[in-house]
Amino acid sequence: MRRKSSNSRHHDPRKILRVQGWTFRIAWFALLKFAFRTTKWTAVLIVLAAVGLGIKLGLERALFNNSDFRLQVVDLNPNQAIDENDFIRLTGLDLDANLFRIDVAALTKCLADRPEIEAVKIERHLPGTLEVRVTARTPLAWLACPDAGLPAAREVGALVVDRHDWVYPCPARQLESAARLPIIELPTHEGSPIASGTQLRHPELPHCRRLLDAALAADPAAPPWIDTVRQVNAWSLRLTTADGIVATFGIGDHARQLRNLLAARSHAQRRDYEIATINLIPKQNVPITVTAEAPLKALPVDESELAPAPPKDRHARDLDSILHRD
Repeated sequence: MRRKSSNSRHHDPRKILRVQGWTFRIAWFALLKFAFRTTKWTAVLIVLAAVGLGIKLGLERALFNNSDFRLQVVDLNPNQAIDENDFIRLTGLDLDANLFRIDVAALTKCLADRPEIEAVKIERHLPGTLEVRVTARTPLAWLACPDAGLPAAREVGALVVDRHDWVYPCPARQLESAARLPIIELPTHEGSPIASGTQLRHPELPHCRRLLDAALAADPAAPPWIDTVRQVNAWSLRLTTADGIVATFGIGDHARQLRNLLAARSHAQRRDYEIATINLIPKQNVPITVTAEAPLKALPVDESELAPAPPKDRHARDLDSILHRD
């Protein structure tokens, strides 16, 4: 009778060492197999590269090197910001360039960065036209800030502001149309510097702009007779006309106050006297002063009705008296 051994005779297959010999023949066939697979994909890549190169060369010859697509015309719309010479100078455009080699995006950005230009659009039109459409900013008034060394001036390079509060230097092409625009005087304000190419956030600017907008609505020819506008305090604005009248306005109710100012100016011209100051805030009994040079016979009041005035060369009058005592 055989005894059963306590040791198991079954071996763990993981502990069996497998040895496979590599002969020269086996290695050679393995190399051929790898080379075949590599050659197949290499051939595919070579074919794709050849097709791409052919397409590129075809495009180069058909478009980029084709003399038919050479730049022939720069079609720039009439505007008050730049002309054709300015466009070429600012962008550095090569006038002999192929239309397809012109970087339209770079040209657009170059013009859009100009503070006097509000919008720009550039397109290619075959065979050789570059269409440029520029929208120039329209100035509403000149800007002055004596406290910041910005004097009141109407000249090329002086700062102007449009109705969207964008500040930019007046270009030469806008000087003629902007020469008679009013000047908005602003004090320095912390956090709201007056700088070209920025949208001005000065708290007094909207009040002055609303007064100018109301003046344009009341009289489309308003800018020529308005010289300067500035805010005096929290409740009033001061408008100086081109003929020297200093008018005080409130922050609001500008339409009524402008009607009174226009009526007073018209009456003064008819009666041959000059208004020095007028306070348009009161709805009734609007006070005015007239210059001493105005002939007294043009005034519809007696000498006893003259209100005393500190300046020796002025006499106080009431607007209602002047307008209703003809």
